[in-house]
Amino acid sequence: MIPVKLAAVAEDCGGRFHRRAGTAVTDEAVRGLETDTRRLSEGEVFAAIKGERVEGASLAGQALAAGAVAVVTADPQAASASGAPPERLVVVDDVQAAVGRLAAANLERARRTGNPDLRVVAVTGSVGKTTTKDLLAGLLSSRGPVVAPPGSFNNELGLPLTVLRTGADTASLVLEMGADRVGNIDYLTSIAPPDVSAVLAVARAHLGEFGGIDNVARAKSELVSGTREGGTVVLNADDERVAAMASKARGPVVTFSAAGRGDVSAADVRTGADGRASFTLVTPEGAWPVTLRLVGEHHVANALAAAAVARALGVDPRQAASALGRHGAASPHRMDVFEAGGATVIDDAYNANPDSMRAGLKGLERIGAGRRQLAVLGEMLELGGESEAEHASLGEEVGRAGVSLLACLPGTRALSQAAADAGVGVHDAPDAADALAWLRATLAPGDAVLLKGSHGSGVWRIADALREETK
Repeated sequence: MIPVKLAAVAEDCGGRFHRRAGTAVTDEAVRGLETDTRRLSEGEVFAAIKGERVEGASLAGQALAAGAVAVVTADPQAASASGAPPERLVVVDDVQAAVGRLAAANLERARRTGNPDLRVVAVTGSVGKTTTKDLLAGLLSSRGPVVAPPGSFNNELGLPLTVLRTGADTASLVLEMGADRVGNIDYLTSIAPPDVSAVLAVARAHLGEFGGIDNVARAKSELVSGTREGGTVVLNADDERVAAMASKARGPVVTFSAAGRGDVSAADVRTGADGRASFTLVTPEGAWPVTLRLVGEHHVANALAAAAVARALGVDPRQAASALGRHGAASPHRMDVFEAGGATVIDDAYNANPDSMRAGLKGLERIGAGRRQLAVLGEMLELGGESEAEHASLGEEVGRAGVSLLACLPGTRALSQAAADAGVGVHDAPDAADALAWLRATLAPGDAVLLKGSHGSGVWRIADALREETK
């Protein structure tokens, strides 16, 4: 965050002091914002977000005792009752919205007074966002300091918190923009309009909330229309819904294609026995070999998107090709491969939709060739009326993929039945703990196992437990 006086913070977030504060308070420097009292540092403002279990305002006194300069709250009475002096309370109508306004002001201040090379990059898509964001954080490091979110900080709170990390020296602000309904990305781009944006894919994710694939496309297209005038838009030429978004662009359009038909494309795509893809990166400037650290051929498209964005920001494509081979997914549970008890574990348990499930099975088929293949699969959430059909179709795919043993978590009845009908040995687990116990009893040295499901299914807990046992 660009350091500013507390008075400016109050103004930027649309707040007022609960009791008039003197200059000794209003002139204090603020150098950050935090929503968790456990992570507070001196000189930061505490945003009292109302959580599922804790009302942030009740922690105001604790936050100030930990070194916070002030507390942004919508409940000054509760904050005062916690021991917070009223002159240290910035009162707003909505704390989350206030954080968004403060983030927008910080970015504008950074553009005006910070690094003249500062550029904002944003990535969206039904699949691949976090991996592409992680790759970009590596590729853009040659431009100077990079700010990128940990994991998938891509919503109405996570994105502003990332934007607030933008400092005077930041050269690249890399953002991931997620959506579960039309209008979400419009809001996010109002906070941080990108100089370069990338849309990866429109897939069958969050269908229940969106109400259909066309609304998914409409939501993702908000990133294109929200890109700054004259900014570059990077689009997937292999996805017809994404390619059609070019009509909304207000600046140059660059396409990428794993099928070899984009401005930035791949040739000679192949996958090794370890599941890692190699290809030739083809650009107008030339062609260079790339071998990814990422597991799964589907990551070729993510790598191309990252290369196209980096190229739009002046990174030499030869340099980008080299960097793609050095950087992997920094965020956990994304096609991460490790050994546990002599078996190979493919941890892709962060989230799931029909397309990413099939990509995971393809990775298992490749890595597990010649070995016994197992899978622990959780429910694909937010599919609405398509849920039963999509789970049944996936169960059939499991049968075709060569999986011999499968554990299914709750919510996957159609998947379980279809897989069993296809001859797969199925264990219906009542919860993640039972699936873990089954896996420990079943997994043998030399096996390969895929862990995959929506975050809410809890499959990631199994991955964490197995990884902990390897330490």
